[in-house]
Amino acid sequence: MPSRDVAMVGGQSHDSDPGLLGRVALRGLLLGSAFLASPVHAQATPSEYLRQFDTNGDGKVSLDEYLTYMTAGFRHMDANGDGVLDASELPGQHGKPLRLEDVRKNYQAQFHRLDKNHDGYLSARELAQPPQ
Repeated sequence: MPSRDVAMVGGQSHDSDPGLLGRVALRGLLLGSAFLASPVHAQATPSEYLRQFDTNGDGKVSLDEYLTYMTAGFRHMDANGDGVLDASELPGQHGKPLRLEDVRKNYQAQFHRLDKNHDGYLSARELAQPPQ
């Protein structure tokens, strides 16, 4: 009988298909990177949080600055630099490939949801909002 993985999700164990642990670990990694970048965890004020993204020092965050910051973890994990996290680059060494292009699209949509005044930039106040 083939062995099955058991994943702990939300404090409950789940009998899983072979790729579930990799997907759970990847989601945890992506959520963890968002947590590490959150203003509550690492910075005392929204302005301090903004400075982490604002590479040109203009006091606001462009889409390019946002994408660069938010995809840094992906680029770090992408050992061969091909824009795809394949099984060997994923936590647990298994799971479905994840493309940088798809990750960027998700973060781009998040940027536009956070940009409440639709000026194409995020202020410290907009950036400090919880992701939606």
